[in-house]
Amino acid sequence: MAKRTQKAGTAGRFGARYGVVVRNRVKSIEAHQKQYHECPTCHHKSVKRVSSGIWECRHCGYKFAAGAYSPNLKKTTAVVKGAAAPAEATEAEE
Repeated sequence: MAKRTQKAGTAGRFGARYGVVVRNRVKSIEAHQKQYHECPTCHHKSVKRVSSGIWECRHCGYKFAAGAYSPNLKKTTAVVKGAAAPAEATEAEE
């Protein structure tokens, strides 16, 4: 038997629906989501997704909340956006 979804990957379940860009985006997100990630406490590549936003290390048992598709949060952008908003508000009041 031939591989039916060799090119489509996990997005092969959609068939010809939704367009190629959306299917490729789903394929790349799911590939990143389903791989093993590094644990923030023991630094082993053994973190898997339990459910949406819940991640668990299979080595040390550490369970934590993070992004829905990736446990790596971009804290620098969140801090910059959070810090920039109050500064702009105070300049507007003056």
